[in-house]
Amino acid sequence: MKLLRIILTSLLLLGAWLVGEHYNLPLWQMLLVYLVPYLLIGYDVLWEAVEGIMEGNPFDESFLMSLATLGALLIGFLPEAEPQFPEAVFVMLFFQVGELFEHYADHRSRKSISQLMDIRPDTAYVERDGAVVEVHPDTLRVGDTIVVRPGEKIPVDGTVLEGTSSLNTVALTGESLPRDVASGDSVASGCVNLSGVLRVRVGKSFGDSTASKIIALVENSAANKSKSESFIRRFARVYTPIVVVAALLLAFVPPFFSGECYADAFATWLYRALTFLVVSCPCALVVSVPLSFFGGIGGASRKGILIKGGNHMDALAHLGTVVLDKTGTLTRGVFAVDAVHPDELSAKELLHLAAHVEHYSHHPIAAALQSAYGPVNDSCTTTNVHELAGKGVTAVVNGRTVAVGNERMMEAVGAKVHPCKLCAHHPGTVVHVALNGQYAGHVVISDQVKPDAREAIQSLRHLGVEQIVMLTGDKEAVASRVAQQVGVDSYSAGLLPAGKVERVEQLLKERSQGGKALAFVGDGINDAPVLARADVGIAMGAMGADAAIDAADVVLMDDKPSKIAEAIRIARRTIANARQNVVFAIAIKLLVLLLASIGVATMGLAVFADVGVMVLCVLNAMRTLRA
Repeated sequence: MKLLRIILTSLLLLGAWLVGEHYNLPLWQMLLVYLVPYLLIGYDVLWEAVEGIMEGNPFDESFLMSLATLGALLIGFLPEAEPQFPEAVFVMLFFQVGELFEHYADHRSRKSISQLMDIRPDTAYVERDGAVVEVHPDTLRVGDTIVVRPGEKIPVDGTVLEGTSSLNTVALTGESLPRDVASGDSVASGCVNLSGVLRVRVGKSFGDSTASKIIALVENSAANKSKSESFIRRFARVYTPIVVVAALLLAFVPPFFSGECYADAFATWLYRALTFLVVSCPCALVVSVPLSFFGGIGGASRKGILIKGGNHMDALAHLGTVVLDKTGTLTRGVFAVDAVHPDELSAKELLHLAAHVEHYSHHPIAAALQSAYGPVNDSCTTTNVHELAGKGVTAVVNGRTVAVGNERMMEAVGAKVHPCKLCAHHPGTVVHVALNGQYAGHVVISDQVKPDAREAIQSLRHLGVEQIVMLTGDKEAVASRVAQQVGVDSYSAGLLPAGKVERVEQLLKERSQGGKALAFVGDGINDAPVLARADVGIAMGAMGADAAIDAADVVLMDDKPSKIAEAIRIARRTIANARQNVVFAIAIKLLVLLLASIGVATMGLAVFADVGVMVLCVLNAMRTLRA
């Protein structure tokens, strides 16, 4: 609609100019001719100005544009004044062109975010009374069983009961590599099922599922204004009335000192004042700065980084300290076999016996042993399985009595544990194995460092982060090993949730007055208090607890610590973009304002200084969409 008005106005403006060139009409008739294109293109701006006056808040860009263009229409009726009818329509026309660019940029930004809405399906297929029924996802209840066919989106978070498949997680994590899932695996809403049919037990309601939370987080991010955005809004509210007063003074005061007739001089200075009003419109700043932040948030969301507001971008861009949780943040949070140290048997045989004994256990250590050995579907027979609480498991494997557990289990079966020098290089949980009452060796199980953890630390240092600290509730030996592997500056082990908060409080006190911000990165429920206390709380979203995600300011949807550096880079680019717009707009406006006050600047130059600068700033702000 606006584009059509711009085209029609351009044609009518050309027609009005041709009429003025070929017909010698009285001034008031020419005013009527130019009023047609003027009202067509500017009626909404004029009405917004009237509404602002009626609401007691007149000083905005609509008021400035209306005042300047109406003045240009009427200035020709003053003695010795030249008519400015084309200029009045031209100013309003280009103001609307600038608005069109703004709307286009805003649409691009919102489209990048609204694409997130597509991750939430409109239908779900649930098993009820022996049949598969199509329902709306918000009617699903926790415990229901749903069927997800190839090509369909998973409607709610849950656990796979039956089936294997690959999931497209790009909408959530920004990662193009599919994720394989099977029975027992957790799945998040918003993922697209690529291959096999899955039966999924519903674990969360539609409103509490991952997709719904992501959409809510991004939609609400606009409410949290950055310092730059808030300043620009306050600046515009103060700046605009000052400009109006300055324009009035420029129009009425200088003619007293011009040395010629006041009426003749007034027309000249009124034109300068109108030019002054056009130039001084702050729309370039008011539009482009929030758009920069909006675009940055949208660009980050496409990469699986959810930033809950522009204010958090300010803090991200000025990080001096990054504090990281260990388990689930720098490490996978899943046990795996780190080393096998046999005494009499081969490593393969030792792991074979341990896996068979632990085959019927659901303990995380048992799962690690089974995963390391693989399927235990060989010809071996396992009988007389007994689990001793706090000690381990015993069983008879192919007629041999095998005990798997801690040192207390070894004492119970009479097996003497031998010191192991190799374990100094493999700190972790030691699982001992005894065969017929004789010590056979042990398996070291530990949490595995994430592949990109060291890269994440190096990237943070490259970005100028001064201090990188790891906090964990794990024991000293494990914490020391992980700290060395990833390369943090310091660490603290054996911390309870309150201890993590105290350590962060200490780090906040140690920084200089007005120093750089501190970020905490965590994933568990126990991290929620410290996430809320830090200047910036960053949560691992894919496997992170709901409490951690809710308390955080930034959510990394794919659990990769390397995304922390990416979030910082996006924040810095966004801040730099907003500053570029501010400096450019103010510099051009000040220059043209000076020229307007001395009568050098024309109305056309004023249009460029306002609308042209706004268009350029908007186009620059759109670059943040490519974060």
